[in-house]
Amino acid sequence: MSLCYEVAIFKVEKHNIPRVIELSLLIFNEINADEKVITSYDILQKTDVEGEVCWQLTWADQQAVKATAIKWPTFPSTKELESLVGEKIYYGHFLSSI
Repeated sequence: MSLCYEVAIFKVEKHNIPRVIELSLLIFNEINADEKVITSYDILQKTDVEGEVCWQLTWADQQAVKATAIKWPTFPSTKELESLVGEKIYYGHFLSSI
């Protein structure tokens, strides 16, 4: 199976960005607790728009993404993260074309 890549962009109030980053790291660890399904990640802030945070995740495969989506509400940090995210600007998964 091929790796699956995720891009997610969130609007976050400036004063909440440090906590959103902290919660993101906690969630990545919670997701990987039983099995490493996120193989790498980065958390980015947009340079020209204050308050936009981006996740770039590399997943083991597309099935790992689907299985994690089902478990998403059960992770300890998701509720607080979702309360701090003002808007989900973009969310998508990609497979390599080459």
